[in-house]
Amino acid sequence: MSKQALIQFIQNVLPMSEEKAKQISQHFNEKLFLKNDYILKEGTVCRESHFIEEGLVRGYVVDLDGNEVTTHFYSNPIFANDFLSFFKRVPSKINLQTLSNCKTWVISYDELQQCFHTIPEFREFGRMMLINSYSRLQNRMLGMLQLSSEQRYEKLIKTHPEIFQNTSLKNIATYIGITDTSLSRIRKELLHK
Repeated sequence: MSKQALIQFIQNVLPMSEEKAKQISQHFNEKLFLKNDYILKEGTVCRESHFIEEGLVRGYVVDLDGNEVTTHFYSNPIFANDFLSFFKRVPSKINLQTLSNCKTWVISYDELQQCFHTIPEFREFGRMMLINSYSRLQNRMLGMLQLSSEQRYEKLIKTHPEIFQNTSLKNIATYIGITDTSLSRIRKELLHK
């Protein structure tokens, strides 16, 4: 059971010795999911943080009309969880569902707290993870406000082409904030360019 991808990710987020990264990785356990499994369901407390080594996960909420609206795509290597639910110990407002078979490395809330209190490098790693997560959230928010729907679509193709092979166009449309019809129009226009 090699944790090399997790160890490398830890070192990319916060440069540290391989020995220290291995020490941190020992607090994670392997967990496998099949396509369409739920990692987290709305209304439950997020008790684990998942480092995705293989696979793709979709985060979504259900709007007032009962429609699923995609809020996140998590593709390896990245952590997938609901930070607010995980740290505040409150019921989640989001669902995390696998779009493919997934291999994750999981750390529980209690284990994470133990690491925060006993491994100084882990505290710094956690701080960097929160900063990176906030940065992704802000970039997404600004993109929704400052980029056209065409630009949002093209950016998604460039940064995460794997999403297009693993999910429906409806999920992609809700993620970039447009209707299925608008997405079809954008795709046709791009084909003609």
